[in-house]
Amino acid sequence: MVPGTQISTTGCTPPCVPGDWRGSVNVGALSAESRRAILEAVRSKLGWSGALAALGISGAALSRYLSGERAVPDEVVRRALGRLEEEEFLSAAGSAEGLGSLGLVRGDGSIDYGLLSRALAVASRDEYARRLILEFAVRNFREELRRMLGISAAGVRLHWDEGFEAFLREGKRRRKVRTDKTIRYYRSLFARRLEGRELTAELVEEVAADKNGWLRNVFRHHAQYLYRRRLISPELFGWIMEAVPARSYRLDVRPYRVDEGEARRTLEFLRENHRRYYLLYRLMLEGGLRVEHALRLAREFAPGEEVEVPGLDLPVRRLAEREGFARYYCGFRGSTKPCEWAYMSAETLRTLRELAPADVDRTGFHRYVRRHGLVLPKMMRKLSWRVMVSSVPREIARFLQSRLGELSVSEARYEDLLSEADAAYPKYLEALRARLGL
Repeated sequence: MVPGTQISTTGCTPPCVPGDWRGSVNVGALSAESRRAILEAVRSKLGWSGALAALGISGAALSRYLSGERAVPDEVVRRALGRLEEEEFLSAAGSAEGLGSLGLVRGDGSIDYGLLSRALAVASRDEYARRLILEFAVRNFREELRRMLGISAAGVRLHWDEGFEAFLREGKRRRKVRTDKTIRYYRSLFARRLEGRELTAELVEEVAADKNGWLRNVFRHHAQYLYRRRLISPELFGWIMEAVPARSYRLDVRPYRVDEGEARRTLEFLRENHRRYYLLYRLMLEGGLRVEHALRLAREFAPGEEVEVPGLDLPVRRLAEREGFARYYCGFRGSTKPCEWAYMSAETLRTLRELAPADVDRTGFHRYVRRHGLVLPKMMRKLSWRVMVSSVPREIARFLQSRLGELSVSEARYEDLLSEADAAYPKYLEALRARLGL
């Protein structure tokens, strides 16, 4: 029932309770066709005998009403409404005429705005009805909504300046752009596609539909920059970030074939001929480290240092030794790819203590590997993953290899994962020894 609507309870049968939708129906405004449709709806719902009992009329009278021989009295219509739900009434009477009988649409086709406003206010209290209203508004009045919400950027033009470049390098909260090569490419792309253009809905839709993911990325970055400078509204910024998809970082599904026999031969060769390179291969294989992280660990190894680890309450020493293995907190987050913990066997830890700090030239390292026909260093992490997921739960494997982009870790969960990784890691070492003879 819409608040403020006058209710006529004259002739209400028990199912027609004052205050419900039936009391607001202007029965007198219903056409003869709608009246017959309402009676037919009651007959279909209750059956012939049930309809006669509910309407309090004879079978002959109902037949004449349905055939149109006699007009259906208001009193009979009110009794029929008492047996129908609102949706059934609207379906029977026809949506436009049903709205007219409710008073929303006047006889001349005009709308009662006051009644409509009150009806919307009541509907907004219902979750389902509110969703229907929002979906209808978005579907039919998208541009009008943007203007009403202030989602406009009149006069805002896109320009690459020193402030934006500094924002890319240092201002972004996530995935700062570190390399000059990426900056140069972004600048060139921006100059060709975006420089000097006005920020409009058409431009947003153009970029959103573009297949070049890098264009979408630099556009999103610039929207963040404009929002940070308060040149666009929060509503416009939110719409852009939702409308323009980021460049997709697809999972690499290329079939890297790492032959375990070749990996075993590589490890045996390095053990006999080059201890430093053998150490790096062991770190990459046992901890699933990337090449750059293994090089940095060997160079910066500081086991006695005390650090604060995000996710743990108290400061801890970088090196934590357990029975048969150890883990070392790297905390490498400045690079594009993070590295949290480096797990390793007790044997590898002894070698690391002997040789660290070991400043290994990456170019010379790769040249040596190729000259001797060894398995490439980057393949060790891939081989590690293959063995790891076959011996420990996948979530633990992701944690061990610092695949943080694939892992959602709250602070409460971080400590649990660390304990679970400690418990599972010996199983991984056993699998490595069995398959590669370490």
